[in-house]
Amino acid sequence: MAINYEKAGVSLEAGYEVVRRIKQHVASTKRPGWMGGIGSFGGMFDLASLGYREPVLVSGTDGVGTKLKIAFAMDRHDTIGIDAVAMCVNDVLAQGAEPLFFLDYVALGHNIPEKVEAIVRGVAEGCRQAGCALIGGETAEMPGMYGDGEYDIAGFTTGVVEKSRLIDGTKVKVGDVLVGIASSGVHSNGFSLVRKIVADAGLLLTDRRPELGGAVLGDVLLTPTNIYVKEVLEVIRRCDVHGVAHITGGGFDENIPRILRPGQGIEVREGSWEILPIFKALEQWGGIPHREMFNIFNMGVGMVLALDAAEADEALAILSKAGRKVSVIGRVTDREGVNIILQ
Repeated sequence: MAINYEKAGVSLEAGYEVVRRIKQHVASTKRPGWMGGIGSFGGMFDLASLGYREPVLVSGTDGVGTKLKIAFAMDRHDTIGIDAVAMCVNDVLAQGAEPLFFLDYVALGHNIPEKVEAIVRGVAEGCRQAGCALIGGETAEMPGMYGDGEYDIAGFTTGVVEKSRLIDGTKVKVGDVLVGIASSGVHSNGFSLVRKIVADAGLLLTDRRPELGGAVLGDVLLTPTNIYVKEVLEVIRRCDVHGVAHITGGGFDENIPRILRPGQGIEVREGSWEILPIFKALEQWGGIPHREMFNIFNMGVGMVLALDAAEADEALAILSKAGRKVSVIGRVTDREGVNIILQ
């Protein structure tokens, strides 16, 4: 035993225990192309086994921001890993890429094996939902860097798409419809404002709120981010999808225009989808101007597909069959900017 390292606050034995605990979760994410196993210095993936002719690799990395503060306060750590995966795989999906593998990084002040296992269990669940393999990661115990019970998590993913099927927005045209896929809640963006609203309004995360149908506020805020990979890839296979926008930080105003070309804009009609109760509550509690909410939050729409109107029905059918709430929320116009027709 490294006694002096233990005295400095780093437990090698706890690290070994973490590895023992997470092996089963990592193994549960195995998929074609997966190589090796936990314990290697580098994660490996056999791209040649997938049969792509002109493979383009698409990579993404992200974290979950200050949503972690809600997890700390509620002492719930089994879903935050799903968020870490979702933020990465939904981004590469926006280019039409199938996520292949994922790596996670968890840094904390003190290694508590049960907590790390809960975090990685969530990561593995996210990987299973996305169909990608958890091929590696790092748990860094850093005494003095984090407060008691606190940690940070970040992730990295790589996906692949045939070069001819890459979605980069160049095919988006005026008249395309915008198909919106429902979010599960706030997802993992805007939590600095969420936490300020909750604090300023004197609310407790353990409160059961009538505005939320009697649900516990903290539970609603910790609802994991939707992972859209499997059903959206099915739409991409069967329809000619021109653009995909993942609605993250910056809401509608920053994310949908990322798929547009110069001279194009969007028109979105409020009322064409359900704005979830949590957004209405945050707007009320914080006194946030209604239009500004669309520039901060996803407002109930987690992903938007742009495609020809003639293919909208098939896309809607595929997504509905997969259990997603979905609707046509707007269209691409010849006027630059984001025009949200408010109710």
